[in-house]
Amino acid sequence: MRLGLALGYWGRGPNPDHLDLAVLAERLGYDSVWTAEAWGSDAFTPLTWIAAHTSRIRLGTAIAQMAARSPTATAMHALTLDHLSGGRMMLGLGLSGPQVVEGWYGRPFPASPLTATREYVDVIRQVLRREGPVALDGRFHQHPYRGQDGTGIGKPLKPITHPLRADLPVLLGAEGPRNIEQTTRIADGWLPLYWSPTRTDAYRASLADLPEGFTIAPMARARVCDDVAEGLLPVKAMLGFYIGGMGHAARNFHADLMARMGYEDEARRIQELFLAGRRQEAVLAVPDAFADEISLVGPRERIAERLELWRTGPVTDLLVTAPDPHTLRVLAELNG
Repeated sequence: MRLGLALGYWGRGPNPDHLDLAVLAERLGYDSVWTAEAWGSDAFTPLTWIAAHTSRIRLGTAIAQMAARSPTATAMHALTLDHLSGGRMMLGLGLSGPQVVEGWYGRPFPASPLTATREYVDVIRQVLRREGPVALDGRFHQHPYRGQDGTGIGKPLKPITHPLRADLPVLLGAEGPRNIEQTTRIADGWLPLYWSPTRTDAYRASLADLPEGFTIAPMARARVCDDVAEGLLPVKAMLGFYIGGMGHAARNFHADLMARMGYEDEARRIQELFLAGRRQEAVLAVPDAFADEISLVGPRERIAERLELWRTGPVTDLLVTAPDPHTLRVLAELNG
């Protein structure tokens, strides 16, 4: 099981520690470093900055939002950074949800998310293969565009720049069972939002036909500390925000996922509290047990024991959100 460093997205400004953590992760032997985006900083620019200060560590987006860019624009980002980094780029993609897609990007959330994802990946693959002009008469993506509001003179094109690799890895941040199953067919890997090494049955049907070499790379908050309850507070804060606020009361993919993992009543209670403006109560309502099983928190010996659980399943890469150099070092030593 390889280790990766997940840096996430910025808060109100750049995190001054991110570059140092990425450089340290490379020195410690971490395989990859990952950036993200929500509705503030983008995923590609910080990753390019990290690429310029490193030489070996692989570079991934976890995740770049599909609504933010057309598939050809995303492919341009990926092939450009792949060239600049010497073939280290990995493209992690996700749909996000209706509130972000429609509220931030000003676009309709696709009525058929699976079809929209499949078409998006198809276009990117065509760009990277560069076998001919990009052509797709899709429901959500048309190349050339043939809508009634177009000019009708769009020209099929292939990239001017020759991609460094036709097989640049494409990974998807899928959550629903059918979306995960499709991911195993059209992508090179899957980026689970929550992964519990003790509840792998939640994904068993979706992962029944894994192709050889398929990457499964969940993210987990990690912190070496003496007080487990205190160490879990940032995990609970994250869960309270995602379960309670990253989605509508009637359509929240994160809450639905927590429910499928055995915490349905708790997920709905978190939503109820968060949407009522009682955010601190929503965070405290997150069960310690759930926060604990999807993270690596506590003394070194406890983390060592729990790390063994992660190794026993299908996980190929563990992407850790680690706030301090000491935790990064300990995990590198334990994963040896």
